[in-house]
Amino acid sequence: MLDALKVVLEHSPLLALFAVIGIGYALGQISIGGFSLGVGAVLFAGLAVGAIAPGATPPGLVNSIGLVMFLYGIGIQYGRNFFAGLRGPGLKWNLLGAIGVLVSLVVALAIGRAVGVSPAHALGLFAGAMTSTPALQAAIDAAGNRDPAIGYSVAYPLGVVGPILCLYAFTKLYTPRLAPIAPPPQALELTLEHLDEITVAEMIDRLPAGVELTAIRQRGTSRLPDPTNCVGRGDGVLLFGQADALERARIALGRAEPGRFAKDRATLDVVRVFVSRPAVVGTAVGELRFPDGVVAKVAEVRRGDAVLLPAPDLVLEYGDRVGAILPRDAIPALRKFFGDSLKSAAEFSYVSVGLGMSLGVLLGLVTIPIPGIGAFSLGLAGGPLIVALVLGRIGRSGSLSWHMPLAANLTLRSFGLTLFLAAVGIGSGALFVETISKTGFTFLAMGAAIVLSAFLTVMLFGQYVFRMSTDDLFGVVSGTAGNPAILAYANKAVQSDGIDAAFATIYASTTILKIVCAQVAMGIFGSP
Repeated sequence: MLDALKVVLEHSPLLALFAVIGIGYALGQISIGGFSLGVGAVLFAGLAVGAIAPGATPPGLVNSIGLVMFLYGIGIQYGRNFFAGLRGPGLKWNLLGAIGVLVSLVVALAIGRAVGVSPAHALGLFAGAMTSTPALQAAIDAAGNRDPAIGYSVAYPLGVVGPILCLYAFTKLYTPRLAPIAPPPQALELTLEHLDEITVAEMIDRLPAGVELTAIRQRGTSRLPDPTNCVGRGDGVLLFGQADALERARIALGRAEPGRFAKDRATLDVVRVFVSRPAVVGTAVGELRFPDGVVAKVAEVRRGDAVLLPAPDLVLEYGDRVGAILPRDAIPALRKFFGDSLKSAAEFSYVSVGLGMSLGVLLGLVTIPIPGIGAFSLGLAGGPLIVALVLGRIGRSGSLSWHMPLAANLTLRSFGLTLFLAAVGIGSGALFVETISKTGFTFLAMGAAIVLSAFLTVMLFGQYVFRMSTDDLFGVVSGTAGNPAILAYANKAVQSDGIDAAFATIYASTTILKIVCAQVAMGIFGSP
Protein backbone atom coordinates (compact mmCIF):
# COMPACT_ATOMS: atom_id res chain seq x y z
CA MET A 1 0.00 0.00 0.00
CA LEU A 2 2.75 2.43 0.99
CA ASP A 3 4.75 1.50 -2.11
CA ALA A 4 1.78 2.30 -4.35
CA LEU A 5 1.20 5.59 -2.54
CA LYS A 6 4.87 6.45 -2.89
CA VAL A 7 4.77 5.86 -6.65
CA VAL A 8 1.67 8.02 -7.08
CA LEU A 9 3.01 10.92 -4.98
CA GLU A 10 6.47 10.90 -6.54
CA HIS A 11 4.95 10.77 -10.01
CA SER A 12 2.93 13.94 -9.25
CA PRO A 13 4.62 16.37 -6.80
CA LEU A 14 1.74 18.78 -7.39
CA LEU A 15 -0.69 16.18 -6.04
CA ALA A 16 1.55 15.69 -3.01
CA LEU A 17 1.73 19.46 -2.39
CA PHE A 18 -2.03 20.01 -2.37
CA ALA A 19 -2.67 16.84 -0.39
CA VAL A 20 -0.30 18.10 2.28
CA ILE A 21 -2.08 21.46 2.37
CA GLY A 22 -5.51 19.87 2.77
CA ILE A 23 -4.45 17.28 5.34
CA GLY A 24 -2.36 19.84 7.24
CA TYR A 25 -5.19 22.33 7.62
CA ALA A 26 -7.56 19.56 8.72
CA LEU A 27 -5.09 18.49 11.41
CA GLY A 28 -4.45 22.10 12.40
CA GLN A 29 -8.12 22.56 13.30
CA ILE A 30 -8.01 19.79 15.91
CA SER A 31 -7.98 21.38 19.36
CA ILE A 32 -6.75 19.60 22.48
CA GLY A 33 -7.27 21.54 25.68
CA GLY A 34 -7.58 24.73 23.68
CA PHE A 35 -4.30 24.14 21.84
CA SER A 36 -4.07 23.58 18.10
CA LEU A 37 -1.22 23.77 15.61
CA GLY A 38 -3.10 25.85 13.05
CA VAL A 39 -1.13 26.37 9.86
CA GLY A 40 1.91 24.78 11.55
CA ALA A 41 0.28 21.38 11.05
CA VAL A 42 0.96 21.75 7.32
CA LEU A 43 4.67 21.34 8.08
CA PHE A 44 4.07 18.07 9.92
CA ALA A 45 1.82 16.73 7.18
CA GLY A 46 4.59 17.58 4.74
CA LEU A 47 7.17 15.75 6.85
CA ALA A 48 4.96 12.63 6.88
CA VAL A 49 4.47 12.72 3.10
CA GLY A 50 8.16 13.43 2.57
CA ALA A 51 9.12 10.43 4.71
CA ILE A 52 6.88 8.17 2.60
CA ALA A 53 7.77 9.66 -0.80
CA PRO A 54 11.07 11.60 -0.75
CA GLY A 55 10.88 12.07 -4.52
CA ALA A 56 7.67 14.09 -4.20
CA THR A 57 9.56 17.24 -3.22
CA PRO A 58 8.21 20.17 -5.27
CA PRO A 59 10.58 22.52 -7.12
CA GLY A 60 12.44 24.97 -4.90
CA LEU A 61 10.65 27.86 -6.58
CA VAL A 62 7.43 26.84 -4.82
CA ASN A 63 8.63 27.50 -1.28
CA SER A 64 10.48 30.65 -2.43
CA ILE A 65 7.30 32.13 -3.92
CA GLY A 66 5.34 31.20 -0.80
CA LEU A 67 7.85 32.84 1.52
CA VAL A 68 7.97 36.08 -0.49
CA MET A 69 4.17 36.30 -0.53
CA PHE A 70 4.03 35.81 3.23
CA LEU A 71 6.74 38.33 4.09
CA TYR A 72 5.50 40.96 1.67
CA GLY A 73 2.03 40.88 3.21
CA ILE A 74 3.48 41.14 6.72
CA GLY A 75 5.60 44.16 5.80
CA ILE A 76 2.81 46.04 4.03
CA GLN A 77 0.45 45.59 7.00
CA TYR A 78 2.92 46.43 9.78
CA GLY A 79 5.09 49.04 8.04
CA ARG A 80 3.64 52.01 9.89
CA ASN A 81 3.69 50.18 13.23
CA PHE A 82 7.32 49.21 12.69
CA PHE A 83 8.52 52.76 12.16
CA ALA A 84 6.25 54.11 14.91
CA GLY A 85 7.92 51.63 17.26
CA LEU A 86 11.26 53.37 16.79
CA ARG A 87 10.13 56.08 19.20
CA GLY A 88 8.03 56.46 22.34
CA PRO A 89 6.91 53.32 24.24
CA GLY A 90 7.68 51.24 21.15
CA LEU A 91 11.40 51.56 21.93
CA LYS A 92 10.91 49.78 25.25
CA TRP A 93 8.75 47.11 23.63
CA ASN A 94 11.32 46.50 20.90
CA LEU A 95 14.18 46.36 23.39
CA LEU A 96 12.42 43.72 25.48
CA GLY A 97 11.54 41.68 22.39
CA ALA A 98 15.16 41.85 21.23
CA ILE A 99 16.35 40.61 24.63
CA GLY A 100 14.08 37.58 24.32
CA VAL A 101 15.31 36.75 20.81
CA LEU A 102 18.99 37.11 21.74
CA VAL A 103 18.57 34.98 24.89
CA SER A 104 16.96 32.21 22.83
CA LEU A 105 19.81 32.36 20.30
CA VAL A 106 22.53 32.19 22.96
CA VAL A 107 20.83 29.27 24.73
CA ALA A 108 20.37 27.37 21.45
CA LEU A 109 24.02 27.74 20.43
CA ALA A 110 25.41 27.14 23.93
CA ILE A 111 23.45 23.95 24.59
CA GLY A 112 24.04 22.76 21.02
CA ARG A 113 27.79 23.16 21.46
CA ALA A 114 27.70 21.40 24.85
CA VAL A 115 25.79 18.32 23.63
CA GLY A 116 27.32 18.10 20.15
CA VAL A 117 24.36 19.34 18.07
CA SER A 118 25.40 20.97 14.80
CA PRO A 119 24.92 24.75 14.40
CA ALA A 120 22.46 24.11 11.55
CA HIS A 121 20.24 21.95 13.75
CA ALA A 122 20.64 24.36 16.69
CA LEU A 123 19.55 27.32 14.56
CA GLY A 124 16.60 25.30 13.31
CA LEU A 125 15.64 24.72 16.95
CA PHE A 126 16.03 28.46 17.55
CA ALA A 127 13.74 29.25 14.59
CA GLY A 128 11.16 26.67 15.70
CA ALA A 129 11.18 27.85 19.32
CA MET A 130 10.53 31.37 18.00
CA THR A 131 7.99 29.95 15.45
CA SER A 132 9.76 32.05 12.82
CA THR A 133 9.44 30.76 9.27
CA PRO A 134 11.64 33.59 7.87
CA ALA A 135 14.40 32.65 10.34
CA LEU A 136 14.12 29.03 9.17
CA GLN A 137 14.61 30.12 5.54
CA ALA A 138 17.58 32.29 6.55
CA ALA A 139 19.16 29.34 8.36
CA ILE A 140 18.56 27.04 5.38
CA ASP A 141 20.14 29.57 3.02
CA ALA A 142 23.14 30.08 5.30
CA ALA A 143 23.63 26.36 5.99
CA GLY A 144 23.25 25.33 2.36
CA ASN A 145 21.10 22.33 3.34
CA ARG A 146 17.78 21.46 4.98
CA ASP A 147 19.17 20.49 8.38
CA PRO A 148 17.59 23.54 10.09
CA ALA A 149 14.13 22.26 9.08
CA ILE A 150 14.66 19.23 11.33
CA GLY A 151 15.26 21.31 14.42
CA TYR A 152 12.45 23.67 13.44
CA SER A 153 9.87 20.91 13.20
CA VAL A 154 10.82 19.54 16.64
CA ALA A 155 10.77 22.89 18.43
CA TYR A 156 7.76 24.44 16.67
CA PRO A 157 5.02 22.84 18.85
CA LEU A 158 7.01 23.85 21.94
CA GLY A 159 7.27 27.36 20.55
CA VAL A 160 3.47 27.55 20.47
CA VAL A 161 2.68 25.78 23.75
CA GLY A 162 5.52 27.26 25.83
CA PRO A 163 4.57 30.96 25.63
CA ILE A 164 0.90 30.11 26.21
CA LEU A 165 1.83 28.21 29.39
CA CYS A 166 3.97 31.17 30.50
CA LEU A 167 1.05 33.56 29.97
CA TYR A 168 -1.29 31.21 31.83
CA ALA A 169 1.09 30.96 34.79
CA PHE A 170 1.47 34.74 34.84
CA THR A 171 -2.30 35.28 35.16
CA LYS A 172 -2.37 32.87 38.11
CA LEU A 173 0.63 34.40 39.91
CA TYR A 174 0.03 38.12 39.30
CA THR A 175 -2.92 40.47 39.33
CA PRO A 176 -3.01 42.10 35.89
CA ARG A 177 -2.24 45.82 35.79
CA LEU A 178 -3.73 47.30 32.65
CA ALA A 179 -2.89 50.52 30.89
CA PRO A 180 -5.77 53.02 30.94
CA ILE A 181 -7.97 52.69 27.86
CA ALA A 182 -9.17 55.83 26.14
CA PRO A 183 -12.92 55.64 25.45
CA PRO A 184 -14.01 55.96 21.83
CA PRO A 185 -14.70 59.50 20.55
CA GLN A 186 -18.30 60.69 20.69
CA ALA A 187 -20.48 63.54 19.46
CA LEU A 188 -21.85 66.47 21.49
CA GLU A 189 -24.40 69.10 20.46
CA LEU A 190 -24.12 72.46 22.25
CA THR A 191 -26.02 75.72 22.29
CA LEU A 192 -23.54 78.57 22.73
CA GLU A 193 -24.15 80.69 25.86
CA HIS A 194 -20.75 82.00 27.01
CA LEU A 195 -19.35 83.25 23.74
CA ASP A 196 -19.50 86.69 22.18
CA GLU A 197 -19.74 86.79 18.41
CA ILE A 198 -16.47 85.58 16.90
CA THR A 199 -15.42 83.86 13.70
CA VAL A 200 -15.55 80.08 13.36
CA ALA A 201 -11.76 80.07 12.99
CA GLU A 202 -11.37 81.86 16.34
CA MET A 203 -13.74 79.45 18.05
CA ILE A 204 -11.82 76.45 16.66
CA ASP A 205 -8.65 77.88 18.20
CA ARG A 206 -10.38 78.00 21.60
CA LEU A 207 -11.55 74.39 21.53
CA PRO A 208 -9.71 71.93 23.81
CA ALA A 209 -7.19 69.64 22.15
CA GLY A 210 -8.81 66.58 20.62
CA VAL A 211 -12.15 68.26 19.85
CA GLU A 212 -13.32 68.75 16.26
CA LEU A 213 -16.00 71.22 15.16
CA THR A 214 -18.05 69.35 12.57
CA ALA A 215 -21.14 71.52 11.99
CA ILE A 216 -22.91 74.71 13.11
CA ARG A 217 -26.62 75.59 13.29
CA GLN A 218 -27.92 79.14 12.89
CA ARG A 219 -31.48 80.44 12.43
CA GLY A 220 -32.84 76.91 12.09
CA THR A 221 -30.39 75.85 9.37
CA SER A 222 -27.44 73.45 9.71
CA ARG A 223 -24.29 74.08 7.72
CA LEU A 224 -20.66 73.04 7.58
CA PRO A 225 -18.22 75.29 9.50
CA ASP A 226 -16.77 78.01 7.28
CA PRO A 227 -13.76 79.62 9.05
CA THR A 228 -14.89 83.08 7.91
CA ASN A 229 -18.44 82.82 9.26
CA CYS A 230 -19.35 84.23 12.66
CA VAL A 231 -21.04 82.42 15.57
CA GLY A 232 -22.35 83.63 18.90
CA ARG A 233 -24.90 83.16 21.68
CA GLY A 234 -27.85 80.97 20.73
CA ASP A 235 -26.12 79.26 17.82
CA GLY A 236 -25.69 75.50 17.85
CA VAL A 237 -22.46 73.58 17.29
CA LEU A 238 -21.79 69.88 16.74
CA LEU A 239 -18.51 68.72 18.30
CA PHE A 240 -16.71 65.40 18.08
CA GLY A 241 -13.96 64.14 20.41
CA GLN A 242 -13.04 62.43 23.68
CA ALA A 243 -15.53 62.68 26.55
CA ASP A 244 -13.26 64.61 28.94
CA ALA A 245 -12.31 67.15 26.26
CA LEU A 246 -15.96 67.53 25.25
CA GLU A 247 -16.90 68.23 28.86
CA ARG A 248 -14.32 71.03 29.03
CA ALA A 249 -15.75 72.44 25.81
CA ARG A 250 -19.29 72.33 27.27
CA ILE A 251 -18.25 74.21 30.40
CA ALA A 252 -16.49 76.87 28.34
CA LEU A 253 -19.10 77.32 25.61
CA GLY A 254 -22.64 76.58 26.71
CA ARG A 255 -25.21 73.88 27.42
CA ALA A 256 -25.75 70.47 25.87
CA GLU A 257 -28.84 70.33 23.70
CA PRO A 258 -28.97 67.00 21.83
CA GLY A 259 -31.23 66.35 18.87
CA ARG A 260 -31.13 69.67 17.06
CA PHE A 261 -28.88 68.38 14.29
CA ALA A 262 -30.25 64.84 14.22
CA LYS A 263 -33.89 65.91 13.87
CA ASP A 264 -33.28 68.27 10.97
CA ARG A 265 -31.42 66.70 8.06
CA ALA A 266 -32.96 68.81 5.34
CA THR A 267 -29.71 70.64 4.61
CA LEU A 268 -27.01 68.44 6.19
CA ASP A 269 -26.92 64.70 6.64
CA VAL A 270 -24.49 62.11 8.00
CA VAL A 271 -23.24 59.32 5.73
CA ARG A 272 -20.77 56.51 6.29
CA VAL A 273 -18.89 55.16 3.28
CA PHE A 274 -16.25 52.47 2.79
CA VAL A 275 -12.83 53.46 1.45
CA SER A 276 -12.23 51.28 -1.59
CA ARG A 277 -11.16 53.60 -4.43
CA PRO A 278 -7.41 53.14 -5.10
CA ALA A 279 -6.87 56.86 -5.69
CA VAL A 280 -8.04 57.62 -2.15
CA VAL A 281 -6.27 54.79 -0.32
CA GLY A 282 -3.01 56.01 1.19
CA THR A 283 -4.16 59.64 1.30
CA ALA A 284 -4.15 61.60 4.57
CA VAL A 285 -7.47 63.07 5.70
CA GLY A 286 -6.01 66.56 5.52
CA GLU A 287 -5.05 66.03 1.86
CA LEU A 288 -8.46 64.86 0.62
CA ARG A 289 -9.69 66.90 -2.33
CA PHE A 290 -13.40 66.35 -2.93
CA PRO A 291 -14.92 66.77 -6.40
CA ASP A 292 -16.19 70.16 -7.49
CA GLY A 293 -19.52 70.91 -5.87
CA VAL A 294 -18.94 68.57 -2.91
CA VAL A 295 -18.32 70.27 0.43
CA ALA A 296 -18.02 67.74 3.24
CA LYS A 297 -16.57 67.45 6.71
CA VAL A 298 -15.00 64.15 7.80
CA ALA A 299 -16.26 63.54 11.33
CA GLU A 300 -14.83 60.10 12.14
CA VAL A 301 -12.99 57.12 10.70
CA ARG A 302 -13.85 53.58 11.75
CA ARG A 303 -11.06 51.05 11.29
CA GLY A 304 -12.13 47.58 12.29
CA ASP A 305 -13.75 48.03 15.72
CA ALA A 306 -11.83 51.25 16.49
CA VAL A 307 -13.24 54.76 16.09
CA LEU A 308 -10.52 57.27 15.13
CA LEU A 309 -10.48 61.04 15.22
CA PRO A 310 -10.00 62.40 11.69
CA ALA A 311 -6.62 64.04 12.35
CA PRO A 312 -5.12 65.70 9.24
CA ASP A 313 -2.25 63.17 9.18
CA LEU A 314 -4.49 60.08 9.51
CA VAL A 315 -3.86 57.98 6.39
CA LEU A 316 -6.85 56.15 4.97
CA GLU A 317 -6.64 52.42 4.32
CA TYR A 318 -8.75 49.93 2.38
CA GLY A 319 -11.85 49.00 4.33
CA ASP A 320 -11.92 52.14 6.51
CA ARG A 321 -15.43 53.48 7.04
CA VAL A 322 -15.51 57.26 6.86
CA GLY A 323 -18.29 59.19 8.59
CA ALA A 324 -18.90 62.54 6.88
CA ILE A 325 -21.33 65.43 7.21
CA LEU A 326 -22.45 67.06 3.97
CA PRO A 327 -25.50 68.31 2.04
CA ARG A 328 -27.89 65.51 1.11
CA ASP A 329 -27.64 66.13 -2.62
CA ALA A 330 -23.86 65.64 -2.52
CA ILE A 331 -24.01 62.15 -0.96
CA PRO A 332 -23.95 60.20 -4.28
CA ALA A 333 -20.85 62.10 -5.43
CA LEU A 334 -19.12 61.43 -2.09
CA ARG A 335 -19.89 57.70 -2.31
CA LYS A 336 -18.36 57.63 -5.78
CA PHE A 337 -15.32 59.56 -4.55
CA PHE A 338 -14.51 57.02 -1.79
CA GLY A 339 -15.64 53.96 -3.78
CA ASP A 340 -17.94 52.64 -1.03
CA SER A 341 -17.56 49.02 -2.13
CA LEU A 342 -16.82 46.07 0.12
CA LYS A 343 -16.15 43.90 -2.94
CA SER A 344 -13.37 46.14 -4.27
CA ALA A 345 -11.93 46.35 -0.76
CA ALA A 346 -10.98 42.68 -1.12
CA GLU A 347 -8.95 43.34 -4.28
CA PHE A 348 -5.47 44.80 -4.74
CA SER A 349 -3.15 46.19 -7.38
CA TYR A 350 -1.04 43.49 -8.98
CA VAL A 351 1.17 46.30 -10.34
CA SER A 352 2.16 47.45 -6.84
CA VAL A 353 2.52 43.88 -5.54
CA GLY A 354 4.65 42.81 -8.49
CA LEU A 355 6.92 45.85 -8.29
CA GLY A 356 7.20 45.62 -4.51
CA MET A 357 8.09 41.93 -4.50
CA SER A 358 10.63 42.50 -7.30
CA LEU A 359 12.35 45.20 -5.27
CA GLY A 360 12.39 42.90 -2.24
CA VAL A 361 13.98 40.02 -4.15
CA LEU A 362 16.58 42.41 -5.59
CA LEU A 363 17.48 43.71 -2.14
CA GLY A 364 17.84 40.15 -0.90
CA LEU A 365 20.42 39.48 -3.62
CA VAL A 366 22.73 42.25 -2.42
CA THR A 367 25.77 40.72 -0.69
CA ILE A 368 27.56 42.64 2.06
CA PRO A 369 31.03 41.42 3.12
CA ILE A 370 31.53 41.30 6.91
CA PRO A 371 35.16 40.84 8.05
CA GLY A 372 35.63 37.70 10.10
CA ILE A 373 32.19 36.35 9.26
CA GLY A 374 32.02 36.26 5.49
CA ALA A 375 29.38 37.54 3.10
CA PHE A 376 25.99 38.53 4.46
CA SER A 377 22.77 39.04 2.52
CA LEU A 378 19.17 39.51 3.57
CA GLY A 379 18.11 36.80 1.08
CA LEU A 380 14.51 35.88 0.43
CA ALA A 381 13.85 35.93 4.16
CA GLY A 382 14.85 39.56 4.68
CA GLY A 383 14.81 41.50 1.41
CA PRO A 384 11.04 41.36 0.70
CA LEU A 385 10.25 42.09 4.35
CA ILE A 386 12.46 45.20 4.52
CA VAL A 387 11.12 46.60 1.25
CA ALA A 388 7.52 45.88 2.23
CA LEU A 389 7.99 47.65 5.57
CA VAL A 390 9.26 50.75 3.79
CA LEU A 391 6.47 50.67 1.20
CA GLY A 392 3.89 50.09 3.93
CA ARG A 393 5.20 53.21 5.65
CA ILE A 394 5.22 55.27 2.43
CA GLY A 395 1.71 54.15 1.51
CA ARG A 396 1.57 55.86 -1.87
CA SER A 397 3.99 56.85 -4.65
CA GLY A 398 2.21 59.24 -7.00
CA SER A 399 -0.86 57.44 -8.30
CA LEU A 400 0.41 54.03 -7.15
CA SER A 401 -0.88 52.82 -3.78
CA TRP A 402 1.21 50.23 -1.96
CA HIS A 403 -1.56 49.44 0.52
CA MET A 404 -3.52 46.21 0.36
CA PRO A 405 -7.00 45.48 1.74
CA LEU A 406 -6.69 43.56 4.99
CA ALA A 407 -8.78 40.65 3.68
CA ALA A 408 -6.62 40.32 0.56
CA ASN A 409 -3.45 40.71 2.63
CA LEU A 410 -4.44 37.92 4.99
CA THR A 411 -5.28 35.64 2.07
CA LEU A 412 -1.96 36.34 0.34
CA ARG A 413 0.00 35.77 3.54
CA SER A 414 -1.83 32.60 4.56
CA PHE A 415 -1.50 30.99 1.14
CA GLY A 416 2.16 31.97 0.88
CA LEU A 417 2.99 30.56 4.31
CA THR A 418 1.06 27.39 3.49
CA LEU A 419 3.03 26.83 0.28
CA PHE A 420 6.32 27.38 2.07
CA LEU A 421 5.62 25.02 4.98
CA ALA A 422 4.24 22.30 2.71
CA ALA A 423 7.25 22.40 0.35
CA VAL A 424 9.82 22.52 3.16
CA GLY A 425 8.09 19.69 5.01
CA ILE A 426 7.99 17.36 1.98
CA GLY A 427 11.63 18.08 1.19
CA SER A 428 12.74 17.38 4.77
CA GLY A 429 10.61 14.34 5.62
CA ALA A 430 13.13 11.53 5.07
CA LEU A 431 15.95 13.40 6.83
CA PHE A 432 13.60 14.26 9.70
CA VAL A 433 12.81 10.62 10.44
CA GLU A 434 16.47 9.64 10.31
CA THR A 435 17.62 12.45 12.60
CA ILE A 436 14.84 12.20 15.17
CA SER A 437 15.36 8.46 15.56
CA LYS A 438 18.87 9.24 16.75
CA THR A 439 18.56 12.55 18.64
CA GLY A 440 14.86 13.02 19.34
CA PHE A 441 15.06 13.47 23.12
CA THR A 442 18.05 15.80 22.88
CA PHE A 443 16.25 18.04 20.39
CA LEU A 444 13.07 18.10 22.49
CA ALA A 445 15.01 19.05 25.63
CA MET A 446 16.87 21.76 23.74
CA GLY A 447 13.66 23.16 22.30
CA ALA A 448 12.05 23.33 25.74
CA ALA A 449 15.10 25.06 27.21
CA ILE A 450 15.18 27.64 24.41
CA VAL A 451 11.49 28.45 24.74
CA LEU A 452 11.44 28.72 28.54
CA SER A 453 14.63 30.75 28.78
CA ALA A 454 13.44 33.24 26.18
CA PHE A 455 9.91 33.86 27.42
CA LEU A 456 10.59 33.68 31.14
CA THR A 457 13.28 36.31 30.55
CA VAL A 458 10.84 38.52 28.64
CA MET A 459 8.14 38.22 31.29
CA LEU A 460 10.42 38.74 34.28
CA PHE A 461 12.21 41.71 32.69
CA GLY A 462 8.91 43.21 31.60
CA GLN A 463 7.33 42.79 35.04
CA TYR A 464 10.20 43.84 37.31
CA VAL A 465 12.71 45.83 35.23
CA PHE A 466 10.55 47.68 32.69
CA ARG A 467 7.47 47.74 34.96
CA MET A 468 5.16 47.25 31.98
CA SER A 469 1.41 47.02 32.16
CA THR A 470 0.15 43.48 31.72
CA ASP A 471 -1.47 44.14 28.35
CA ASP A 472 1.73 45.70 26.97
CA LEU A 473 3.77 42.78 28.32
CA PHE A 474 1.44 40.18 26.82
CA GLY A 475 1.65 42.01 23.48
CA VAL A 476 5.46 41.93 23.62
CA VAL A 477 5.44 38.21 24.46
CA SER A 478 3.10 37.57 21.51
CA GLY A 479 5.22 39.70 19.15
CA THR A 480 8.44 38.03 20.27
CA ALA A 481 6.92 34.61 19.69
CA GLY A 482 5.28 35.73 16.44
CA ASN A 483 2.57 33.06 16.37
CA PRO A 484 -1.09 34.08 15.91
CA ALA A 485 -2.23 31.37 18.32
CA ILE A 486 -0.26 33.03 21.12
CA LEU A 487 -1.72 36.44 20.29
CA ALA A 488 -5.23 34.95 20.32
CA TYR A 489 -4.64 33.37 23.74
CA ALA A 490 -3.21 36.62 25.13
CA ASN A 491 -6.34 38.50 24.02
CA LYS A 492 -8.54 35.92 25.73
CA ALA A 493 -6.51 36.07 28.94
CA VAL A 494 -6.51 39.88 29.14
CA GLN A 495 -9.16 41.97 27.37
CA SER A 496 -7.28 44.99 26.02
CA ASP A 497 -6.49 46.64 22.69
CA GLY A 498 -2.98 47.30 24.05
CA ILE A 499 -2.00 43.70 23.31
CA ASP A 500 -2.57 44.08 19.57
CA ALA A 501 -0.80 47.46 19.55
CA ALA A 502 2.38 46.08 21.16
CA PHE A 503 2.28 42.96 18.95
CA ALA A 504 1.99 45.01 15.75
CA THR A 505 4.78 47.35 16.87
CA ILE A 506 7.45 44.72 17.47
CA TYR A 507 6.46 41.81 15.22
CA ALA A 508 8.38 43.05 12.18
CA SER A 509 11.46 44.15 14.12
CA THR A 510 11.81 40.84 15.99
CA THR A 511 11.32 38.97 12.70
CA ILE A 512 14.18 40.94 11.12
CA LEU A 513 16.35 40.29 14.18
CA LYS A 514 15.67 36.55 14.00
CA ILE A 515 16.68 36.53 10.32
CA VAL A 516 19.91 38.40 11.00
CA CYS A 517 20.70 36.20 14.01
CA ALA A 518 20.31 33.02 11.96
CA GLN A 519 22.55 34.24 9.15
CA VAL A 520 25.27 35.79 11.33
CA ALA A 521 25.36 32.84 13.75
CA MET A 522 25.75 30.39 10.88
CA GLY A 523 28.52 32.53 9.44
CA ILE A 524 30.40 32.51 12.74
CA PHE A 525 29.75 29.03 14.10
CA GLY A 526 28.97 26.95 11.03
CA SER A 527 30.13 26.52 7.49
CA PRO A 528 27.73 26.49 4.54
